[in-house]
Order: sequence, then C-alpha cells, then structure tokens
Amino acid sequence: MAGKNVVTLTDSNFDSEVLKSNVPVLVDFWAEWCGPCKMLGPTIDQLADEYQGKAKIAKLNVDDAMATGTRYNIRSIPALLVFQGGQVREQLIGAQPKATIAKALDKYTIAVMPSPGTADPSAGKVVA
Repeated sequence: MAGKNVVTLTDSNFDSEVLKSNVPVLVDFWAEWCGPCKMLGPTIDQLADEYQGKAKIAKLNVDDAMATGTRYNIRSIPALLVFQGGQVREQLIGAQPKATIAKALDKYTIAVMPSPGTADPSAGKVVA
C-alpha cells in the first residue's frame, strides 16, 4: 500500500499524472509478488514526503497496468523512471538506496540559480 503522498498510477491516468505534470515525476514500476519491490516501498514513501511540492512520487503496478509497463519496455522490476517534460530522464533498475534515488531526482528538482556574488559550482566561478 502506498503512502499518503504517493500517487497510484493506472494505464488510464498515467499520461495526465506523469507526462503532463509540471514537476518531475519518479515512477516506481512494481508488482505485489516482487520481494525487492516491497523492500523499496518504505523508501518510496519517505521520498514522497520529502519531495512534496518539488516532485511527484508515483507507483505503477505492472500487473494492473500492463500497457504502460510495455510502453516503457519494463522488463525487470523494481524499475524507477524519472520523467520531466513528458520524457524519461533517468532510469534505475533494482532496489536502490534512498541516496541514489534522491540524487537522480535532485538533478531535476534543483534548478535554482545562484544568487549574485555566490559561487556557481557547476561553472567553477563566481556569479556577478
């Protein structure tokens, strides 16, 4: 069972909840019979709480939404896909540590420009 901030996806709501989202979306492709998927469940719930307002965290049961699993060529679960702007931007396969998943999400949720006079770590220089 998904946590209160986790969106439950189906074939019918996938496009509206994921592809048309104005925030990045992490989709956990899982199944009830999958042991590693169940182990990942609490981590997904924690991420949903921590990223509330910055990203959408969702779960899609591949047994209940076969069309979407096929559409994204899901062959192994758990599979974690990060969507932004209607496109897959990241893909992680297998039960991943929370830090690894957060790092993948952070690439798309942290898009804040540095304040003037502060260091811009991506450019290695000071912003004027």
